[in-house]
Amino acid sequence: MINRASQLRLFFPPTFRNLKVSTCQHVRSLHHRMPASRVPAPTPFVPDTQTFLSLIGRNLSKHASKLPSWEALFSLSSPQLRELGIEPARDRRYLLRWCEKFRKGQYGVGGDLQNVVEGKAEVRVVEVPVPIKSQSTGDAAASATGSAGKRKIVVNLPYGESEPSIPAESLQPIRFMKVHGASQVKGPHVSPVKGTQGTVATISVIEGLWENKRGRKIDGGERRRAEVRAKRQAEERRTTRG
Repeated sequence: MINRASQLRLFFPPTFRNLKVSTCQHVRSLHHRMPASRVPAPTPFVPDTQTFLSLIGRNLSKHASKLPSWEALFSLSSPQLRELGIEPARDRRYLLRWCEKFRKGQYGVGGDLQNVVEGKAEVRVVEVPVPIKSQSTGDAAASATGSAGKRKIVVNLPYGESEPSIPAESLQPIRFMKVHGASQVKGPHVSPVKGTQGTVATISVIEGLWENKRGRKIDGGERRRAEVRAKRQAEERRTTRG
């Protein structure tokens, strides 16, 4: 049988027909040199796989038993997740997207909490000094929410502590939380503690706390909307004539 190289020689001039034609194949191996994705450490609010899947929602918590470990959650590829039975493909894409966000520290509400007990944390309003730069520029927003030279922020303290045990300058405000009015905690999925006039609230791990809701197609979506509406109008006209 004449191989491909021999067939090609027939089209060459006579002086080039005796040259050797390389038939080697080059295989792309770039992916073999790429470093493995970093596995982030669990956080107090997200200590295990079950909690992570519950937070991101879309009923992915039902697959928790299929993932053997935290390392597997952040290491497996889409084909490997498919072999484990995580279907459909849009669920795998959603899971991998949230894994990448968590790897970058882009948590949902409560993800930056450090003092968590059994999936529940307490947040409260405290006063901290206004940074010198803000004082020198006359930061009206900061001085309006606290006493002179101070501002109010929402922080996460251990249960039972009403005052921070570390210097106030070191306290960092909790993301997605803000002070409303004089001293009320406002934020998504927070529950005010009774008897505190809203200055103290709790936030708990619940199903779908970080969920990105799936879009809903209206009249068949953008690609089929004109067609669907035209057919509907035609059907309404036929019904009216009848």
